[in-house]
Amino acid sequence: MEKNTEGFTINKAAIVGFGAIGCIYGRRLYHLMGDNFAVIAGGKRAERLRLNGETINGEKIMPSVVEPENQYWKADLVIFAVKNHQLDSAINDIKNIITPDTIILPILNGVSAKDKINAAYPQNTVLYGLSKSDSQRTSNGINCTWEGLIQFGEANNTVVSEKVMAVKELFDKAKIPNEICEDMLRAVWIKFMRNVGMNQLSAITGATYSAFSQIEELNKALREVMAEVMCIAQSKGINITESDIEESVKIVCGSAPEGKTSMLQDIEAKRKSEVESFSGTVIEEGKKTGIPTPWNNSLYLLIRTKEKLYGAE
Repeated sequence: MEKNTEGFTINKAAIVGFGAIGCIYGRRLYHLMGDNFAVIAGGKRAERLRLNGETINGEKIMPSVVEPENQYWKADLVIFAVKNHQLDSAINDIKNIITPDTIILPILNGVSAKDKINAAYPQNTVLYGLSKSDSQRTSNGINCTWEGLIQFGEANNTVVSEKVMAVKELFDKAKIPNEICEDMLRAVWIKFMRNVGMNQLSAITGATYSAFSQIEELNKALREVMAEVMCIAQSKGINITESDIEESVKIVCGSAPEGKTSMLQDIEAKRKSEVESFSGTVIEEGKKTGIPTPWNNSLYLLIRTKEKLYGAE
């Protein structure tokens, strides 16, 4: 992997979406950058953050809050850490925060965020990104048991661009674990495959991570759901194989036994889930490629039913 060492410096950074994921990395940027780091939020959320800040692992932080109507504060880097159903409003929220030189890094779940942001801001550098971590919101704030890392970059990073290197330099200074993947398309689709399997099955069954190793039927279902994603990825020329499914099963089974997926947390809290971005996307891609997706068809119907039963539309 070669590096392009031409200069681009990130002096100001912002996050849109300051929940269980955004807080993990936002805290690091806040400690490094002070008022040069901001959370983009409006309305009651902005008021709450200004008044109460956010607490992560018992530490209260009070980051600067920039509202979408702002006309003066501009970011060199904007990180998207929202849920997929919040993406459209988040895209609109950053229009006054960015310049044509601003780097945009989505780290939310799924495989479509980059394309949506690119369509809205074609003049900007929009990177591929994903996060691997373990955190959840509790009555005392955000509880993070594993900060994981952010993987990011262009689709291919055989030669690393100056803007990708600028993000890495910032993350290194902020002590945010990070990795530039040579093949980011493969990395994004592997995480998507895992999420489609473990998130949706846990949402339907209520299973914590330990159940995936203890219950043979659930383990088998996990492989079947992920296999549909693998076939779609292969049809797109993305290098995912059966060995990636087996590695994914090991990772899921080796996670914190009582840990819960983000989708299970959403279902238990009676919030809208990311089912549209998981099985919804798989079903749509299956139709485009002619690949059957019966497992994801069923999961979609069942999860949407659960949402409608508690009124999440």
